[in-house]
This record gives sequence, C-alpha cells and structure tokens, in this order.
Amino acid sequence: MVEQGTQVSPIDANLFVTVSGPPGCGATSLCTRLAEALDCPYVSGGEIFRDIAEERGMGLTELSAKAQESDEIDRELDRRLRSIAEKWGASNKPFVLESRLAGWLAGERADLRIYLNAPEEVRKDRISDREETAAEMSVREVNEAGRYQAYYDIDLDDRTFYDMHVNTARWSQEGVFRIVSAAIEGYDPESDEGSFPTPPVDFDL
Repeated sequence: MVEQGTQVSPIDANLFVTVSGPPGCGATSLCTRLAEALDCPYVSGGEIFRDIAEERGMGLTELSAKAQESDEIDRELDRRLRSIAEKWGASNKPFVLESRLAGWLAGERADLRIYLNAPEEVRKDRISDREETAAEMSVREVNEAGRYQAYYDIDLDDRTFYDMHVNTARWSQEGVFRIVSAAIEGYDPESDEGSFPTPPVDFDL
C-alpha cells in the first residue's frame, strides 16, 4: 500500500529494473511506485502465478500445493517471466519486473537488480492481513528455496550479484522509494564500471 498523501515524482530513465525479496519485504509497494514514477509497465511473479491459476481453473492455494508436487508449475511460471525479461531487456525502455528469481531470470539484461529484505518478525506482521498466515509464509519460503535449488541449482542466499540491498524495516515506504529512485536517477552508463556477473543458470533443464 502506498502511504497516503505522498506524490510520486517522475523519473526520467530507460532502465530495466528487477526487484526480489521474500514475502513481506515491501516489493509490491516499491514496484508500484517505481512503475508510476518511470511511467512504465510492471509485472510481478505473483501476477503471473494468478494468471496460471485462472487458466487452470484452480485457486491459489490449490496451485501452490500442486507446485510442491512437481516442477511443472514453477517451470511454467519461470518460462513466462524469462520471456518477459528477454522482451523488455531488448527494448531499451523502462520496465519493472518483480519475483523471487527476477534478478536471476533477467541476468545481464537488467540494468539494476534490487534485493529487499526485512527481519522475519517484521515481514510476518506486514502480511497479517493477507490470506496467507505467517506460518504458511515461513513454510513457503523454505519450500521455494528447496525447489529452486533442486530445479536450477540456485542458492537464494547468494545475493552477491544484486546491485542494491535494502533493509526495508529501517525506512518508511517513502524512504525506500527515495533511496531506490536516487540510485536510478544517479545512474550514468558512461560511469558504470561493471556489475557483478549473474551466476549461470540453465532454466531449460
């Protein structure tokens, strides 16, 4: 939710930005504001997951349970997100992509890869009004980490390639937005001496 009474100042930049982090990290709030400021599209992994559920005539809980039984759902979700990343990575237009694997999926196509986090108790409190309980959130995090490791040999604890790490518990939504928007506005490709390489991942396995 965007804080009441705040105005989003336009950001003049053609950057492909990825945002990742665990449930309750504040990614949705940040991405919504970034997309508004950049005047660009914003796609989240959760949105694509809901699309898949609707196409299959399933509820989110039912689809989540099915995703734990085989790799079919995760791979379908990741294929769609990677296709989106490939399209916008080649467009030279601003775009915001958010998912647990957004930085991995976009790889070197992304101009700025952001990782958000907050202490677990803070994140649990933030999701208290959602359908998912705090206990379910914790279980989902462990399950997802295990599946990504098994499917793609991805270690979600490896965050070395992200350009920014922000503990969103230390600032308000407005403060987090200002930190990230300052990084975007201050980015100069001619002064860019290089990002950390994204670990190679074969999503077609």
